[in-house]
Amino acid sequence: MTKSKIDASTALTPAATAIADSFRDWFLSRDRRAAPSSSAAALDAIYAAVAADDTAALDALPLSEELVLAVLRHRPRGASGGGDALLLLRLRFFDWSGNRRRYSHTRAVYHAVFRLLSRARRAAVVVDWLRLFSNASASSPARSRFHDTLVVGYAVAGDPQRGLSILGRMRFQGLNLDAFSSHVLLNSLVEASLHEYADSFARHLVSSPVTTCIRIKSFCRQARFSDAVDLLDTLPFDQASSGPAAGSIITELCRRGRFSEAARLVERFPSSGVYGAWIHGLVEAGRVDATLQFLSDKKENEGYIPEGHRYDKLMCRLLRKNRLGEVYDLLVEMMEEGIAPGRSTMNAALCFFCKAGLVEVAAHLYRSRMELGVNPNKDVYNNLIRALCRAGDTEEACLVLEQAMMKGYFPGCQTFTMFANVLCQEGKLDKVRVLLDRALKQEACPTDSVLAKYLVALCKSGDVEAAIAVPQMAGSKSPKGLYRYESTYKSLIRALILIKRVDVLPRLILEMQDMGHVPSRSLYLSVVCAMCEVSRYAEVLELLNIQLQRTELHPRLCYNYFISGAGHAKKADMAREVYNQMERAGIEPSGESNMLLLMSYLRSKRIGDALNFFNLIRDKKALGTKLYNTFISGLCEARKPEQAMVFWREAREKGLVPSICCYEQLVLLLCSVQDYDNVVKIVDDFRETGRPVSAFLCNVLLLHTLKGVDLVKAWKRSRDQSEQATVKPEEIKGRGVGRYLIGELIMMFAGGIRNLNDLEDLEEDLERHFPVDIFTYNMLLRGLSVVGRMDSASNMFERLCRKGYEPNRWTFDIMIHGFCKNGDIDEAERWMEAMHRNGYYPTWYTMRLYNNLVLRTGYRKDISFV
Repeated sequence: MTKSKIDASTALTPAATAIADSFRDWFLSRDRRAAPSSSAAALDAIYAAVAADDTAALDALPLSEELVLAVLRHRPRGASGGGDALLLLRLRFFDWSGNRRRYSHTRAVYHAVFRLLSRARRAAVVVDWLRLFSNASASSPARSRFHDTLVVGYAVAGDPQRGLSILGRMRFQGLNLDAFSSHVLLNSLVEASLHEYADSFARHLVSSPVTTCIRIKSFCRQARFSDAVDLLDTLPFDQASSGPAAGSIITELCRRGRFSEAARLVERFPSSGVYGAWIHGLVEAGRVDATLQFLSDKKENEGYIPEGHRYDKLMCRLLRKNRLGEVYDLLVEMMEEGIAPGRSTMNAALCFFCKAGLVEVAAHLYRSRMELGVNPNKDVYNNLIRALCRAGDTEEACLVLEQAMMKGYFPGCQTFTMFANVLCQEGKLDKVRVLLDRALKQEACPTDSVLAKYLVALCKSGDVEAAIAVPQMAGSKSPKGLYRYESTYKSLIRALILIKRVDVLPRLILEMQDMGHVPSRSLYLSVVCAMCEVSRYAEVLELLNIQLQRTELHPRLCYNYFISGAGHAKKADMAREVYNQMERAGIEPSGESNMLLLMSYLRSKRIGDALNFFNLIRDKKALGTKLYNTFISGLCEARKPEQAMVFWREAREKGLVPSICCYEQLVLLLCSVQDYDNVVKIVDDFRETGRPVSAFLCNVLLLHTLKGVDLVKAWKRSRDQSEQATVKPEEIKGRGVGRYLIGELIMMFAGGIRNLNDLEDLEEDLERHFPVDIFTYNMLLRGLSVVGRMDSASNMFERLCRKGYEPNRWTFDIMIHGFCKNGDIDEAERWMEAMHRNGYYPTWYTMRLYNNLVLRTGYRKDISFV
């Protein structure tokens, strides 16, 4: 996605379009009520010339106090209000204009610059400029009333005491401050909590409403509310109610929680200014319900509509509480009352849309921010990025983040964490890396959880080298914080195992335990197995001894973990050494210990050692079913059918019942070596255990029924020697899952598919007596394919789909294979296309049949599979 895409208009739903258009028109109404567009455009052009250092354009300006003040007070379109970039442009213009020959800055201009610097918290710059101004020549026009300027400058810079000292020198020279400078100094003394100086200075001032208001403010700061109210009563009613005097008392009372006293003042001096102060005090105190009720009552009874900035404060507080319904009502009320939206209102509206789930409206208005005069703040960027992440549009969220950082904003901790987590979930790890790098450059340390999830995601993606480097990204600030998460250790350990960096694995295991994490059994197995695979036996034993000294694991359990890990690495000698150490430590090996060592021998294909060990422990004590299961299954995996049958018989003679898995592996092995007589014996014995037959067992029998007649012959021989001849057919179905039922199904499957008219009866029999799966249906389809019954196979395919089974590669391959054998190229082609649509490809043998059929029939259409 390019930058132009985010700035372009995107399609909105009709409802979203209507909302966006209404708010767009409202936002544009602000510009229509502002200064004339011609003057605003001219001031914008001056800022553009200053930014481009276009001296020719600037030299043509007719400089005057009015023009300079207009430029300093103007906020160009698209500039971030109060930002360092805008302040720098203003100061550059101030410096350039002050050096022109036919123009000199007046006191009002200096005051304007002082205020700009004060608001930007650049008091030190103000002081430096004041020193330069003090050193100006006496004949300079800038010296006109320069003492007043110095006093105001130091007052604005937060150093009113120095202003007082200048005032002392002025009075020594017979000079005095004008009314404006006196009020600025008095207010600065109050702001600095120098109330005694303020009282002394106020006694020498001519009484005026402004002086009275500042003194009331001083009394409020000192919690002298009775004195403040008495002083308020000295003012005429219209000045007391309309000016800031009563408002300052109300605001301070609310700040101190004295709402009843503030409410009485509101009743005494009902006016818009007092109402505004009351609203401000309630909102700052978090009493939004009382504020909403007050607004509702005053609007209904008096038609009172507050200023736009009062709405803004209230909406910001409601947004923090996620009370979106009230926010929407206030926005609509402002639109209906024709209140021009300020920048704070626009930002509140964008935050509202993001939180309300209307991210497409918020994004649409954000894209038009330059045209609408929207100046997004940090809350807008945070909410918009989070909303875009929730909507799954991480690409646009990345672009919004870039634009936020260009304005000097970086996402807050919550937004940063959410954004990084979403990127990790989507696998966009390159973007996560860029985000983390920028966070470090911004000196905004990424949260430990983000680094941990990034590390885990890198490990899952296979980028092990990058994962190992993640702890270094945090630097010295947070290695321990990153390792607070158990997933960090697990992912690092498994990543190091993948790249065969096993030398640090013991240290990581120990550090993991020191941090309070308990390694899982699988983690122990992975570590021990990896170390054994590269023959680091001494380090394995050293790690074992250290683990035995800790209390996290029972010693026998610890030994078992290491025996199992060595066994998985097929290092039976190492497993035996751990087993011997356990015996030398006086710990009796448990049945699980014996089973794990036996499995180690079997996995290493050391059948003789496994047999010797089995005989050794059998001579010591009676063996249980689990050990026989392990030994028989291991012999089956090693393809030792004779030995497996010997120990199976031994287990049965002792009255032990092997597991279903053991029976399945025996049947599978015996079928693979075509020892069908023993297969029948195994199935006979399985019937006597009374357990339900598994799908795997029946599928293996049905498969080998398809492969030839040997299994059927063995079954018939067994049936001839049994009581089957005396059992009536209708009694077979009532015997449950037993030998006769399995045999009957096999006989039906072997000889009945060719002549069976109702295949649904066969399916019902199979489904009734064992859990049918897609493998079973594939064999039924294969049987129908072998005898050429492709119409029946097609009907069965439709039935299995209706029953909820998912056809796999072999299902489609069987159908194509059958149609090719029948010479039906059209159906074969149709099924080939269906197979391709489902993401499968045919086997080599089926593809050869298909190609041969194409050559024979001259079929032209090509099918290619990647």
